[in-house]
Amino acid sequence: MDKNFNADKQHTLAKSVSISGTGLHTGINVDMTLKPANAGFGFQFQRMDLPGKPVIKADCDLVTDTSRGTTLEQGDVKVSTVEHLLAALVGMGVDNCLVEINGPEIPIIDGSSKPFTDIIEETGVAEQEAAKIWYSIDTNISFYDDAKRVEMTALPSTSYHLTTLIDFNSPVLGTQHASLKLMKDFKMEIAPCRTFCFLHELEMLLDNNLIKGGDINNAIVVVDKPVTSEEMDRLAKAFGRKKVEIKSEGYLNNLELRFPNEPARHKLLDVVGDLALIGVPIKAHIIANRPGHSSNVKFAQLIKQYIKKNKHTKDIPVYDPSQQPIFTLEQIEKTLPHRFPFLLVDKIIQLSDTQIVGIKNVTFNEYFFQGHFPGNPVMPGVLQIEALAQTGGILCINSMPEGQYDTYFLKVDNCKFKQKVVPGDTMILKMELIEPIRRGICVMRGSVYVGNKLCTEGEFTAQLVKRS
Repeated sequence: MDKNFNADKQHTLAKSVSISGTGLHTGINVDMTLKPANAGFGFQFQRMDLPGKPVIKADCDLVTDTSRGTTLEQGDVKVSTVEHLLAALVGMGVDNCLVEINGPEIPIIDGSSKPFTDIIEETGVAEQEAAKIWYSIDTNISFYDDAKRVEMTALPSTSYHLTTLIDFNSPVLGTQHASLKLMKDFKMEIAPCRTFCFLHELEMLLDNNLIKGGDINNAIVVVDKPVTSEEMDRLAKAFGRKKVEIKSEGYLNNLELRFPNEPARHKLLDVVGDLALIGVPIKAHIIANRPGHSSNVKFAQLIKQYIKKNKHTKDIPVYDPSQQPIFTLEQIEKTLPHRFPFLLVDKIIQLSDTQIVGIKNVTFNEYFFQGHFPGNPVMPGVLQIEALAQTGGILCINSMPEGQYDTYFLKVDNCKFKQKVVPGDTMILKMELIEPIRRGICVMRGSVYVGNKLCTEGEFTAQLVKRS
């Protein structure tokens, strides 16, 4: 990362960049393009080879398989082995990226994140105007799996850093640990570290035809048992080599490690990639003892549930008039078709892939006060709803991959007006997605606050329509 990199701002790619390779488990050659995305977009994968080019979000709740990597699946969309790419994006400071891929699996290349950090560095990372909203873990969150002897803990911290420990009772690997204190060191210290497996695991995968894209150069194979010449011949044939061999160090094909603790560092890489599926940047010290994809994803789900459950206690937005807005009035006008006297959002102060916070300053000069309770000015509830709708429209439009859209609201449910909004009030307009956007349909929860008082709330359903 550049020394001027601002970790409190969101970032995307400066321009699109592509890479091709073979999927480790499917053996299918795929082309992958990383594309810039709007603030709040997060990480999303688009299957260009499927009808309708469907999109799936990088979300721990959409993981369906962790047996040989991390697989996302929703409906007909499936993308496998996402962890090395997600780790590279997080490690390079990218928050928003659309990943276009024409196959079911991210290419394995050399089994590390380095090919991906290299192309991200080549294309460049661009700072966005949106603030990066970190969630600070304020208590210990722990996950245990006694059967696998896995223990993972998130400790309160002022930054995001990780420690991993591995112990597989292997005389070759021994006990190893790795740590990453500063994410800016990911590219040099963690990204080059390749995936590893034990020879007995490799033989099982070969027996079941589960590594069709395997190559001797895209994984570290640990040999911690005697191997017959027949087994060596079989491995050579499987990998299309004249021969394979084992040095006394216990690694297949005379492999040289990039770091003495490369396996532990790769486990840390996997943790970074899998915890990206939380969907929220966190500040915590992650300690992972014997981590694996299954445990990583369960831990990510635990943290996501904790954030969701406890967010309401910190969930009333705070408005600091001196802070730089994410969207100014001029930028809002580029997104929404509304104009005076019907544009009811002055600026946007927070924006993520699931939530937006806007501001509306209410003055006695508003045109509607002339006829709405003259002498006792109260902002009409229907216009508060319209202000929320416009704010939610920006959230929805910003979540779409490309093109220009309009938002048409279909219904409002469970609407309640709890406090009056009067001249002099500053309305804080908060909209959050209740569920992911599907086929252009957005379902959101809206709240109007004045200070820390909830004035209005409701549930909104809208449809995104692409402008012709």
